[in-house]
Amino acid sequence: LEILVTVLNENDNSPVFAQPNLTRDVPEDTKVDTAIVAREELSATDADLDTIYYELATTVQDTDGYFAIRGVNNPEIYLQKALDYDKFNSTTLLLYARDRPVTSPDRTHTATATITIVIKQSDTRAPWFLPCNYLHNDTSVCISSPYSGRVNISEMSTDPLLLEPGPIYAVDPDYTISDRIVYSIVGGNTDGVFSVDADTGNLTMNKIVTSPDSFLLQVMATQVSNTRKYSVATVEIKVISKSDYPPYFEKEVYDGTVFVGLPQRSFVYQAGDPSTPLVITAMDKDFPDV
Repeated sequence: LEILVTVLNENDNSPVFAQPNLTRDVPEDTKVDTAIVAREELSATDADLDTIYYELATTVQDTDGYFAIRGVNNPEIYLQKALDYDKFNSTTLLLYARDRPVTSPDRTHTATATITIVIKQSDTRAPWFLPCNYLHNDTSVCISSPYSGRVNISEMSTDPLLLEPGPIYAVDPDYTISDRIVYSIVGGNTDGVFSVDADTGNLTMNKIVTSPDSFLLQVMATQVSNTRKYSVATVEIKVISKSDYPPYFEKEVYDGTVFVGLPQRSFVYQAGDPSTPLVITAMDKDFPDV
């Protein structure tokens, strides 16, 4: 009597990851659809020789949708959405491996691999001139105001010019890189009157100004190690006559009269002369015709 015995394979083994913990550094400017972790590094094995089904999840809030796997049976992790270092600089992914589909009613064994993603800031932004204000609370864009200053006509100043709202100063907004900034004048410097210190941004005079015309300089801030990253700010320099005297009021005390019940923006009249509006005037010995 021949007896044929068939041994049935029972699902009594769990999938196993060769590397249950992985860490990857990902540059901020990585292109969408780039593979982050290869399939070979993430594939799980099963002693029961079952087909493995994969699922990827994130444990960090607001980082959903950035990373995905190629397919339910292909665990390769790729970049699905462009990264922004200002939004988050790390996340933790969980890769689940099952020996049955998620919807299967059969007994299922599961393994988990933890993938830590560290975002590395890239040199993506041009220098910012300070002070500046964020655009609609977007920390990736900072808008600066033009600089302005004054010089006296026919007078040579040897000190750095005082500017508003502050001295010329720019920074690399990719702060983990913090490239050094150099400055140069690229426009508006008629007759080479002004110079800018390449390292400090201080603006100085090379010669006197003989014309009352204002200057509208363009000052460029360039990153040392990446000259393709630069910004240009405008600096308006007004040329004025030297002022030796302060202005003064024609009278020390002005007396006016108002009437009860008048609407807003009504005139105040001179005391003792209710038909003449009160006018307050000042003079300056430096500018007798003004």
